[in-house]
Amino acid sequence: MTTATPELLTVSEVMARLKVGRSKVYDLIRTHRLASIKIDGARRIPTDAVRDFIQNQLEEAA
Repeated sequence: MTTATPELLTVSEVMARLKVGRSKVYDLIRTHRLASIKIDGARRIPTDAVRDFIQNQLEEAA
């Protein structure tokens, strides 16, 4: 059985998707509201983590 590798986004790509600044993305990562990994010093965020963050924000707003 093979599993699909999640797509990884750069901080800049997440900034564009969430329409927020660089500092905000790093704040979300630092506070564990947005999951991320480091690959040789480069921060990457799974697309699923961005989707989950948006969904959590929508649920909190409801």
